[in-house]
Amino acid sequence: MNRIAVVAAQTTEAQAALADLQQRYGTATPDAADVIVALGGDGFMLRTLHRYLRHGVPVYGMKLGTVGFLMNQYRPESLPERIARAQPAPLRPLTMEAQTEAGGTVSALAFNEVSLLRQTKQAAHVRVDLNGATKVPELICDGVLVATAAGSTAYNLSAHGPILPFGSAMLALTPISPFRPRRWRGAILPATVDVRFEILDPYKRPVSATADSNEVRDVVDVRIRESSEQTMTLLFDPEHNLEERILDEQFTF
Repeated sequence: MNRIAVVAAQTTEAQAALADLQQRYGTATPDAADVIVALGGDGFMLRTLHRYLRHGVPVYGMKLGTVGFLMNQYRPESLPERIARAQPAPLRPLTMEAQTEAGGTVSALAFNEVSLLRQTKQAAHVRVDLNGATKVPELICDGVLVATAAGSTAYNLSAHGPILPFGSAMLALTPISPFRPRRWRGAILPATVDVRFEILDPYKRPVSATADSNEVRDVVDVRIRESSEQTMTLLFDPEHNLEERILDEQFTF
């Protein structure tokens, strides 16, 4: 049997399930485990992916939270057998390098999206470059984001961005409440593209950048690309795998 490490959100329900699974199957530390079982919602799953990225072991989630798109159904019975049958879904995160007004540089990873948002009542003015070439000289908006396929059904979808098939090697570039250019609604990009956002007039129109839940304030330049080195694997029950979930989202009304 695989050595299982169980981690859980701090909710009463998740903590009770944690105690139950540890009693049923024992528990290993994440350092010594073959698989990590995460109990909670999608927010907790994202925190788990970031926290245990360096361990390089797959993560099998079970939903005990509000949103569970990245999770399997919670059933404590036959967990080792479910894990053995589970299908892998490799996730390659985005890397963000954000330069701040103060001159510092902050690096972060994002499994869902990197988003830029205006910090005040003033609309953001952003130049959009792809592979060193300017594609949108001045985007006037509340913000703009780059989403992975796994993250395309999250904030990206709420901002009217496209749903990307899992494994498509594509990214979604989506403006948030754009004012100019009026007819531009974003783009679907190859995952190999380098995206750069330059903040125009950052003192009057300050902007923050967020990689999943890691926020950086007062940015002036943000560069985003898919990581060529980091990867994490999620495990899904065959009858409810991630590829099918993302496909079904396109037919949810």
